[in-house]
Amino acid sequence: MIRTDRNRPILARYAIAIVIVGSIAVLLAGFGYWSLNRVAAPIKPLVNTLTFAGADGRIGEPFGIAIKGRDTYVSDGENGVIWKVADDGSATKFAEGLNTPSGIAFDPKGDLIVADSGSNTIRSVNSSGTVSTIAGVDGHSGYLDGRTASALFNAPIGVAIASDGRIFVADTYNDKIRVIVNGGVETVAGSTRGFADGPDAKFDTPCGIAVVGDQLLIADMGNHRIRAAAIDAEKNSSITTLAGDGSSELRDGTLGSASLVAPIAIAADSSGSVYVADGDAIRVIRGGALPLLTTVAGKWRGLRDGSPMAARFNRPSGIALDQSGQLLVTDSENRVIRMVTAETFGKPISPEQILSLSGDPANFRAAGPPRWPYDPPNAKRDIAGTLGEIRGEMKPGNDDIHFHNGLDIAGSYGEIARFVRDEKVLRPLATENFGTLRELIRMPTMGYIHIRLGRNAAGIPFGDPRFLYSTDPLGKITDVRVPRGSYFRAGEPIGTLNPMNHVHLIAGRSGSEMNALDALVLPGITDSRPPIIEKVTLADQSWNALEPKPGNGRITINGKTRIIVRAFDQVDGNSDRRRLGVYQVGYQLLTKDLRPITDPQWTIRFDRLPASSSIGLVYANGSKSGATGETIFNYIASNRVDGDIYREDFLDASTLNAGEYILRSLAADYFGNIAHIDTPVEIVK
Repeated sequence: MIRTDRNRPILARYAIAIVIVGSIAVLLAGFGYWSLNRVAAPIKPLVNTLTFAGADGRIGEPFGIAIKGRDTYVSDGENGVIWKVADDGSATKFAEGLNTPSGIAFDPKGDLIVADSGSNTIRSVNSSGTVSTIAGVDGHSGYLDGRTASALFNAPIGVAIASDGRIFVADTYNDKIRVIVNGGVETVAGSTRGFADGPDAKFDTPCGIAVVGDQLLIADMGNHRIRAAAIDAEKNSSITTLAGDGSSELRDGTLGSASLVAPIAIAADSSGSVYVADGDAIRVIRGGALPLLTTVAGKWRGLRDGSPMAARFNRPSGIALDQSGQLLVTDSENRVIRMVTAETFGKPISPEQILSLSGDPANFRAAGPPRWPYDPPNAKRDIAGTLGEIRGEMKPGNDDIHFHNGLDIAGSYGEIARFVRDEKVLRPLATENFGTLRELIRMPTMGYIHIRLGRNAAGIPFGDPRFLYSTDPLGKITDVRVPRGSYFRAGEPIGTLNPMNHVHLIAGRSGSEMNALDALVLPGITDSRPPIIEKVTLADQSWNALEPKPGNGRITINGKTRIIVRAFDQVDGNSDRRRLGVYQVGYQLLTKDLRPITDPQWTIRFDRLPASSSIGLVYANGSKSGATGETIFNYIASNRVDGDIYREDFLDASTLNAGEYILRSLAADYFGNIAHIDTPVEIVK
């Protein structure tokens, strides 16, 4: 796909990572709000979202983004490289040998400045791609101001350059804003982790930063806010909140009432509008008498081109604007670079390209040696839950339901859980739900849930410096973070099992979860038992149950018919009480003397996690499962659900000749065992 700004002039050599001009002025200061006090230049509305680069899968994790002339530069945190992307979307390696590069920006000399999170340094890349260290000590994290060669950072993520060459740094896990100037590193703002405005400001995991006029804007991810500081202050700049009320939902509105999910990157256009990469959406702050924060693209997780509000992103982490006003976005979990543009032409990414970016189970299996998430690694464990099972109860008015997105592997309370393959942390906030039964860590291709991260059964830390704990004034642990760039090897401890007594193991990238039975090799696991089909129910289009005729036991069908199959599975070693979801369900039509009329139609598959919005097409009312209580899986086998492709469907009598048939309902497990129940039916016209 060709960039639409082919005739744009070369950007000024001092262009920073995000092309920004204009200024932000304080307005309504008595109310603590900010406004974009500019006369907006006319800019075409953004009407189209396209995948600009990366659809070939070469980029591991696009994160930071900067524009220089006709080229776009993108940091790849997974592969440790900087890519140079031409305006036709082709990418070549510009620099290598980095350790989880994050935010990037060009300085006045034309060198690319990189926050190299994994090495805890700020680096520079010259025009030939040579990498050198500007500040920080490679491989040593900490907090220390002073000369650049001895100063210490803790996995910095954001960088921005002032017109005079000062380098501002979001020192993410020190929760501070630093500046590199005159051969030294100084702290601009920030103390301990938390939230506070004013001269004694506090931040929580600050990430993207941008210089806009005489202001430094900060995406304060953990506080769900956009913060601002004057860059002409010598030290200890007073911090104000530009937008966000501190809650973590996607809500548009005035700057003080709107909320942000997880702001990570920030940029501004020539009219002074400020764009924010937030969760799975792109937001904008526009000026006027009453400045507003609104959503301009995306909302739900996924990968979809098209109109901005219908488009889907998956953890966008970098954002830039060119002089024609087009937004370029690094869509990190999707592994592509997106463009939100005023142009209406362009070919959207194809379903085949999306599937190829989702990962292949065979390649996934080969990425790490077989092992279980415990020691000894080859000792078989009990499977307690599979991908695609309903969690909660399907009943009218209940929205508290979801698909189970992993494989539950039973253990004992307090047992040490271990990583199953080598990986490094890429999400700035990779841990969630501290102190709850759903405490977790999400690695790039694996997730681990129901674990006290880095702590024993008594809640005492193991002493692993990669786990950073926050404490209250009495010393009680209140949260844990693991910095971006932290590397773990297979077999290293994650933590200990909480009262859920199992590891919920997720296989696949976020948004592309696979069935772990397919994607992993688990030593010793076998399944010689076919699923159990407990009951088959036929219903008309209005969900009225169809009953057998007295005498011959046949069910009369004269229209569109739903097929509901109540079934469950068990692997070898499961107790009788353990009920697992099946791998696929479907049906087949036969003559009354059992000659096939159709091939088996596998209508619902769980090789990948279905789209969350399809759960009502998979499970009929009465379906339920969870940590306690009865387990019932009522699959609507007449519907079609396979990953992101789903639709309501029926056995349609109008397509068949009148007569007597056998409807064979099918359920299969991953290991190839198939169960069926035959139901005599009669089609009448």
